[in-house]
Amino acid sequence: MSLYEPHADMTDTGTSRSIPDRLTSPLRRNLLGWESLLLIVGIAIFILNSFASPYFLSAWSLSDATFNFTEKAMIAFAMALLIVAGEIDLSVASIIALASTAMGAAATAGAGTPVLVLIGLGTGLLCGAFNGALVTRLGLPSIVVTIGTMSLFRGISYIVLGDGAYRGYPATFQWFGQGYVFWVISFEFALFAVLAVIFGILLHKTNFGRAVYAVGNNPTAALFSGIRVQRVKMTLFLLTGLMSGVAAICLTARLGSTRPSIALGMELEVVTMVVLGGVSILGGAGSIPGVVIAAFVLGLVTFGLGLLNVPGIVMSIFTGALLIGVIALPRLIAKWRK
Repeated sequence: MSLYEPHADMTDTGTSRSIPDRLTSPLRRNLLGWESLLLIVGIAIFILNSFASPYFLSAWSLSDATFNFTEKAMIAFAMALLIVAGEIDLSVASIIALASTAMGAAATAGAGTPVLVLIGLGTGLLCGAFNGALVTRLGLPSIVVTIGTMSLFRGISYIVLGDGAYRGYPATFQWFGQGYVFWVISFEFALFAVLAVIFGILLHKTNFGRAVYAVGNNPTAALFSGIRVQRVKMTLFLLTGLMSGVAAICLTARLGSTRPSIALGMELEVVTMVVLGGVSILGGAGSIPGVVIAAFVLGLVTFGLGLLNVPGIVMSIFTGALLIGVIALPRLIAKWRK
């Protein structure tokens, strides 16, 4: 009997019985899925925010709220693929600092907007290549490598800038962080939407996406199946570095200045966004729609806390507690079921 006949199972008595090839219908599985629960939470937070401030429901207020998550979500899309593949990059915020410092130095030297954009993207790619080479060529653990480069990249920014700052970016460059493509739709939000579609197709509709899942579930089996595991991981580190460069351009343009402390602690929010979106921290599972919904939820939460004048340090505590809770919850449920 073929191994790929899912509906029949011959027993010793010669009789057959039907074996369902799935336990629930797609509709029921989607309704009971993590993304649906997250969407309900997001709607509840949206309603609570509307009661917290009478200005929340204005179009411009909602537009401002998107700035709370767009730059982090751009990195989170690439980080989601990296974590699904069983790796992680904790240096993304420091890559932003180094890319922003490089762009600031170039702007001070008189470089125009196209050159600044190329420098931002190039710095991100180089940092991603450095991380990827250490992990894929030397076989070092990604969490150790990127903790090291987290200090290395930001340390270079502190050496270059000290207590100073770069200012004086061209007006055309600042449009990337402050411009609007239509009415209240900012360029950052439009870019976030486009990237969500691109990464969704990449992970869920391409052979590369299937290879990412295979590598995250069992890298040895993926290797013997003909998947170039190290090449897939290297590509994902490059993508994460590139998206950090994109976020550096948007953040620097929005702030209009560069300090070595720029984006400090952003890696925690990016990882929280990915894990909250249903991506398994152990790899092998997760979806881009989940990350998109998680980005909206986290953005609404931080914007709502801001409306209530909650200090930033309290928001950091909330984000850290949320990350621990989301990681611990599946294990607690599994232990409770036993």
